[in-house]
Order: sequence, then C-alpha cells, then structure tokens
Amino acid sequence: MDRSRLGVVAALGTAQTLAWGSSYYLPAILADPIARDLGISSNWFFAAFSGSLVISGLLGPRVGRQIDRMGGRQVLCASNLVLAAGLALLGASASVWTMSAAWLLLGVGMGLGLYDAAFGALGRIYGSDARASITGITLIAGFASTVGWPLSSLGLETIGWRETCFAWAAAHIVLGLPLNLMLPRTERAAASQEPRVKPHIRIDRTMVLLSFAFAAAWTVTSAMAAHLPRIVETFGSTPAQAVVAGMMIGPAQVAARVLEASVLGRFHPLVSTRLACITHPLGACVIGLFGGSAAAAFALLHGAGNGILTIARGTLPLAIFGAENYAYRLGLIGAPSRIAQALAPLAIGLLIEPLGRGIVLVSAGLSLSALIALMLLGRERRRRKFTLPLSET
Repeated sequence: MDRSRLGVVAALGTAQTLAWGSSYYLPAILADPIARDLGISSNWFFAAFSGSLVISGLLGPRVGRQIDRMGGRQVLCASNLVLAAGLALLGASASVWTMSAAWLLLGVGMGLGLYDAAFGALGRIYGSDARASITGITLIAGFASTVGWPLSSLGLETIGWRETCFAWAAAHIVLGLPLNLMLPRTERAAASQEPRVKPHIRIDRTMVLLSFAFAAAWTVTSAMAAHLPRIVETFGSTPAQAVVAGMMIGPAQVAARVLEASVLGRFHPLVSTRLACITHPLGACVIGLFGGSAAAAFALLHGAGNGILTIARGTLPLAIFGAENYAYRLGLIGAPSRIAQALAPLAIGLLIEPLGRGIVLVSAGLSLSALIALMLLGRERRRRKFTLPLSET
C-alpha cells in the first residue's frame, strides 16, 4: 500500500473510530444516566436508539447512490455535521421527545457516516482494488468501543452526560470533519460525467442470498453485543467471568482482521466470509460442552467471526459485482442487516429467559443459515461464471 493510500486509510479509519464511538457505542455508557435524568425508562431510550438504526438502514441505498455519483467526501463530511447536531440536541434534551428527535438526527448521521458509506467511498476512489483499504480502516476502527467507552465513562464521571455529548459533538467538528476532508477530490470529476438518474440494479438471487446472509449474521452480532454477559451466565459463568468474556471480543476482532489482511486476503472474500459464519457455532459447541468456564473461548470465537464479517460486508459485494454502482448496491444489500441489528437485541432479550441455554441454539442456527446462504451463493457464482480470479482483491 503506497504512502498516499496509507494516509487516506489512517484518516478515514480514525474518523470512523470517532463516528462509531460517539453514536453506535454511546448507549452502553450513557443510556441509564440519560433515562434517569429525563425520568423515563431505559427501554424508551433503547427504542429511540433502535429507531435510529432502522433510519440508517433505510437511508443506505440513497446514500450509496450519492456516493457513486459524487464520491464519499461530501457525504462523510455531512455526516460529521449531522452527528454533531444530533449529539448537541441529545445533550440539551429535556424530555423523551427531544431525546427521540436527537436519535432521529443521529440515525441520519449514522446512515451517512458509518462503515457502508466509508466502504462505498473507498470503492469510488480505488475501484476493485479497495479490499486492502477496507481492511485497513476496519483494523483502526475496530478499537471504537475500546476508545469510545472509556472516554464516555470518563466524561460521565467528570463533567456529566450532557457535557459528554457536547464534547463528542465538538470532536466531530474539530477532528472528524478535517479528517474526512482529507479524502481525495479527484473522484468528483469522473462522477460529474455520470447521469443523475437512478441506476437499475436487478434484485436477483445473488443479491437476495447476500442480503440474507449478512442480515442473519449481523442479527447474531447485534444480539451478542447487547446480551453476551447474560447468555454466558446462563451456562454458569460468574459475573467476573462474563466481564472477562466481554473484554475478549475486541481483541479477537482485531486479531481476525490482521489474519484477513495477511493470510485470507490471498483468497476470494467468499472463503473468509464462510469461515466467519462457522466461528460462532463452534463457540456455542465449546460453551455447551464445557459450561461457563469456557465463556472466554466462546467470546473469542464469536469476536473473531465478527471481525471478519465487518470486512466481508464491504469486500464480498465488491469482489462479486465489481466497482460499478458499488456504494448503491452496498446500501441495498446492507439495509436488511441494519434493520435486523436494530431489532435483534429486543428479540433475543425476550427469548433468553424462556430458552435459557437454548438461546445459543438460536444464534448458532442463524449463523449456520448464513453459511448455507453463502454455500448456495458459491453454487450460483459458479453457475453464472463470475470471472473474478480467486486471488484478485
């Protein structure tokens, strides 16, 4: 990777770390104090948060079309402004209605500025050669929770949740916006020659299989992010073991992304995506056989798969369909995943108590269904004779 591309990856990866840490990972720290101060149930807060994820998913195709036409620089810079406005409104919230309006804005900001938009921007700049860059920004932004949670906790303890929201908003203006402004301008010239009409993308069997596979896999990811400690405790883990297990996910994600960059990058992304869908069921088998003492192993296997899935969400559609209309196609494929991510914590949370340990059969079944879809996709790929070489990135 040349020096100029390394600069783009470093800037965009840092901007993504800020975007994720100040939006998607914010409720884990601030939900309870905000709900308490506003005199509402935390369920109302998480309902507003889930709504924001649905909004971001529904915006995906439209955002993708804009990136394909104009490049990602403008869209990602706009995301900083919208996220800053949403965070400022959240910090100023005095009722459930202003809090909900803040999450509506944050949902728009997440639709404009999280991974799908960043992947689309890289696809617009580097075309079919964007795989290494996509992997690079996920390596950096994989630390979003590692950075975001301690900073939000520190802010909560020292200046309060309102000022913490204001501080995150300011960070988007003084840090995130300049970083996204570093994206190359050269993409715009080519885009200006393209028609502004909506491109026609046929929703064929390959698109459906990809959408289903990612939706099923990300349902598991979102559910584990919200409930993994509760789930491992049903197997007899102590609270301390559950906390340690949760801490294993981040390092496992980053380690898996390093593996993707160094070894799995030699193969077609379909190979690594299939491997990613196997790891959670393997972890379920381990904790099922050995009980709560294997909670850390379960978390490591789950986290490794999740780390690769994040990359595959960008690289697999690029490898199969190419760079033309890539961001728009990414938005179409990713919309069901975003909606599934929004609904999964509530759905799985309702099932934990009645199913107990059996909840991992549900999550493992979802991962295996994603694997089956990817196996069928391989057959479809051979049938349609996709010409991209397996070693090409």
